[in-house]
Amino acid sequence: MHPTTDSPLGPAEIPPTRPSLLLAMGPGVADRLLADHHHTRLTTLTRTDSRRVAHELADPAPEIADALADAEVLLTCWGAPQLTAQVLKAAPRLRAVVHAAGSVKHHITDACWERGITVTSAAAANALPVAEYTLAAILFANKRVLHAAHRHRTLRGRPYDWQQEWEGSGNYGRTVGVIGASRIGRRLIALLRPFDLRILLYDPYVDATEAARLGATRVPLDALCADSDIVTVHAPQLPATYHLLGARELALMPDGATLINTARGSLVDESALLPELTTGRLNAVLDVTDPELPPADSPLYDLPNVLLTPHIAGSLGGELHRMADLALDEVERFATGRPFADPVLPGALHHSA
Repeated sequence: MHPTTDSPLGPAEIPPTRPSLLLAMGPGVADRLLADHHHTRLTTLTRTDSRRVAHELADPAPEIADALADAEVLLTCWGAPQLTAQVLKAAPRLRAVVHAAGSVKHHITDACWERGITVTSAAAANALPVAEYTLAAILFANKRVLHAAHRHRTLRGRPYDWQQEWEGSGNYGRTVGVIGASRIGRRLIALLRPFDLRILLYDPYVDATEAARLGATRVPLDALCADSDIVTVHAPQLPATYHLLGARELALMPDGATLINTARGSLVDESALLPELTTGRLNAVLDVTDPELPPADSPLYDLPNVLLTPHIAGSLGGELHRMADLALDEVERFATGRPFADPVLPGALHHSA
């Protein structure tokens, strides 16, 4: 659909004087984020060279400095440069930042809020693939797919009683503990509704009524760990959540339970997790670790009860275009004088990703 005739927001009414826009993100990101139709839509909605991308704003090249001085909107994504007071001084016309990814904490500074710049992000679009990854991980973990595949490969066709070996597996009537009613946590709970699973939720900012509305039972963290076949982490990375799951919490998890972490590695005490995994008492699906890349000699690479992936749960490949679509919807709102549909509020950042 062409944005000037039938955009996702309805027929666009682009004002005669379109806002100026500058792209600011890491090298190579824009090439993956934007398809040809996104470039067309951007140049329809705004005054921009959509192929020009700023990777550095503190000491930019002359052509980037000129574009920054004129910019009313920044379109950012992964690897965006920090918007410090110095950068903002060089961008006197800047009024909005549209972030085509999740968290804005890496580049939005206090100087942005003090200046009154409005901010929005595509966190809702990035939440969906993480929730989908987690759903798949839950269903496979309860079915013991990783273990069965390893055993099948080892036996190489020799007869085996699979039903007896995996008689305690399956997804019927199992309990999933969700830590964090974040965007991702909420999307996951919604995706789990069609399945015959019991959902527990731990989130200090959600009461029992709200949890029930989401489709979960609110419980303390200890109870969640002790009662769940699957514990999946969707809390933000904050000082208060550092090592949220430590030796005590992991010890509460039942034998054979699975820990899924698609949030941040620092939320789990890896030194406490490794003994639980090497003995085989617990299983894990880890898309994030601490450090982000485990050292070459880490047991996580080889343990048969661990599925280790390189932080791929979020938008990957064509899924980046979903974030671009949502971000350009917000650009269209700005260009046509409407408020953002999903603004980032500074007061909420202390307990969000």
